[in-house]
Amino acid sequence: MKNSKIINRVKDALYPILTFLALLVIWQVSVSKMNVPSYILPSPLDIVEEFKTDWPVLLMHSKVTLTETILGLSISVVIALLIGTLMDFIPIVKRCLYPIMYITQMIPTITIAPLLVIWFGFGIKSKVLCVILTCFFPILINLTDGIDSIDRDYLNLFKIMKANKIKTFIHLKFPMSLDKFFTGLKISSTYAFVAATVAEWLGGTAGLGVYMVRAKSSYALDKVFACTILVVAFSLIFVAIIALLKKVFLKKY
Repeated sequence: MKNSKIINRVKDALYPILTFLALLVIWQVSVSKMNVPSYILPSPLDIVEEFKTDWPVLLMHSKVTLTETILGLSISVVIALLIGTLMDFIPIVKRCLYPIMYITQMIPTITIAPLLVIWFGFGIKSKVLCVILTCFFPILINLTDGIDSIDRDYLNLFKIMKANKIKTFIHLKFPMSLDKFFTGLKISSTYAFVAATVAEWLGGTAGLGVYMVRAKSSYALDKVFACTILVVAFSLIFVAIIALLKKVFLKKY
């Protein structure tokens, strides 16, 4: 049984990998045969060459974007947990804040980012704030949904056992909402890099977004593609780490 499961997992992983490789081959052959200039569409080999020649610069900019993303995402988790806990303990807070938070999420990041840059400057503050505003709501809404979806029988059992609100939250509500909490965190981790990059586009001295804007202005699309690949790669790494943490925490509880 175990061997068959492993084989099935390998097969499931191979299908998208082989499809992706086939698309890369088609891309490379098409660009080469049609003599498409690199400033219009670089080939996969051009992008690989860009990674080789410009890796130190890419690494420097990646560190800046990673710092902004990690800080913003970490603060988002703390804010979401604090507000989610407060909403559970004081229901009127949820009635007051929840609709407003929904409205704030309807505002596109691209419209918020310029204001943050104007108010907080071109440094790290504006980028971290942009990540926080983008990421905390998916975490919060999944956490509150997890708390609200707990079976009433469990809550009644804790009432019968005369558990207070704090004990009920610690031993029942929070552990049973972890599944949805990590789902929200996974979603936010993909938004985080996009938010940081968008904020860097609109003003900054370093970061993958800044590097992208400079590369785009000089029609160096191989550099733009390289940055895009890095953003996707970092997002996938974050999602994988969160999936691992989810397994660890869910086993623990």
